Amino acid sequence: MQTDIPAAPRYTAFAGQRKVAAGPLHGVAQSLKELVTRDPAAQILIFDDASGSQVDLNLHGSLDEVLQRLPRAPAPQAPDAPAPARTAGRPKLGVVAREITLLPRHWEWLATQPGGASVALRKLVEHAQRGNKAQDEQRQAREAAYKVMSALAGDAPGFEEACRALFAGRQQAFLACVQDWPADVQAHVLQLAQGGWSDDA
Repeated sequence: MQTDIPAAPRYTAFAGQRKVAAGPLHGVAQSLKELVTRDPAAQILIFDDASGSQVDLNLHGSLDEVLQRLPRAPAPQAPDAPAPARTAGRPKLGVVAREITLLPRHWEWLATQPGGASVALRKLVEHAQRGNKAQDEQRQAREAAYKVMSALAGDAPGFEEACRALFAGRQQAFLACVQDWPADVQAHVLQLAQGGWSDDA
């Protein structure tokens, strides 16, 4: 059965407030190495598009050296690769044991559930994940946009008002606050914030 292969992580790089590269890390690194070769004083910031977090990239040395230092992504498994031989016993579920704190009545209720406390808790978490998927995606979009705009436009006019509009989900108010920001910064922040709006705009 064919399985979906997750898309490769994407990154966006800015030199000052100008967007200079975007795409998988390998391609971004190549573009940035060419840029710093032409302009060693370029002030570069690189962002993970999924989270908005900044990424450190060592651009010293030759292009081959830069590329060799990049983290290696695990090779995707071919869809028709044979499944590993089954062994006796229960298959591993990737369970991670960590301590949690509950009130006595919570433990009493969990003890009455089929499969015990661990099974019941996993079901509760999975149910909450499904029920909160839209809200989680909205929150993640806002947080990613906030990280990038803080790094690129923290001193820009209207920044504080833009932050309030972003976290309130008010797209039109946000657009009014950022209309005088550099075009590349506006466009990237709006791209990251897609899905983070709660108004009808």
